[in-house]
Amino acid sequence: MKRTAKEFDYSKDTEELAALAKALSHPARIIILKHLSQLDSCYTGDLVDVLPLAQATVSQHIKELKNIGLIDGEVNPPKVKYCINQKKWNKAQKLFDTIFEQDFKKFKCC
Repeated sequence: MKRTAKEFDYSKDTEELAALAKALSHPARIIILKHLSQLDSCYTGDLVDVLPLAQATVSQHIKELKNIGLIDGEVNPPKVKYCINQKKWNKAQKLFDTIFEQDFKKFKCC
């Protein structure tokens, strides 16, 4: 008997990989990560200067990246300084490697 999606128990790594993929699914978030990877840290206002988006929109994208743990924020009133969370980034790389290392070429389809 086939199980429904609700009955299927996804592994923790599979669910985390899907959540990371979702967090990375917007071009603005990729630009934010690329910008932060070139710097030791960065403030929200600096990111607003890099992206052609309103500060509220940039803040929403930062929030998504923070929620998944890819970036950290440190409050330095009145600003917040952001940087890449290296531990989480390394974990994300390993999780993505698990899917990209699959040899899908061995299957002949379409």
